[in-house]
Amino acid sequence: MSPQPRILAFAGSARAESLNKRLARAAATAAEQAGAAVTLIDLDDYPLPVYHGDLEAREGVPLQARRLRGLVAAHDGLLIASPENNASVPALLKNTLDWLSRPDHGENGLAAFNGKTAALLAASPGALGGLRGLAHLRQILMALNVLVLSEQFALPRAHEAFDAAGELREPRHRAAVAGVARRLVEVTARLSA
Repeated sequence: MSPQPRILAFAGSARAESLNKRLARAAATAAEQAGAAVTLIDLDDYPLPVYHGDLEAREGVPLQARRLRGLVAAHDGLLIASPENNASVPALLKNTLDWLSRPDHGENGLAAFNGKTAALLAASPGALGGLRGLAHLRQILMALNVLVLSEQFALPRAHEAFDAAGELREPRHRAAVAGVARRLVEVTARLSA
């Protein structure tokens, strides 16, 4: 039997009422139902300055980046729901990944990412659901040595997709999110065995 995979789930948004935070919660629940141990975090709880080489040289890697890197290292897979800003990755998520991938205290910056799997989702009020940003996020994560699953989900018209309790209204959307989460759990369990 495969070990229970540990999945770190989060949205690439800090906004309190973020559609992607809602999607991340739905995906985290689906991953738990598929057999994973899931940790759902909010990047707003880990504030980081904008990456700047001079700041890094002067002060080192920020404490919040170290804490986040420890969380990434302690998990087998990542479940990320990302907004799309100007057809790409939001600044918050890119900045977070930039800080997490910096060498620190003699440790290679990619060490926390090596051997990880990831599944990507997006939510947007637009017709494409944030799909264009996922292509860039996929490239970034692959450069960090993360195995990004081909299965993904983009939720269009996301401002209409959730009910008052934060649940997805459409059964087909729930099924799609569950399918992505289940695939992440399956692949991560096999690779962790």
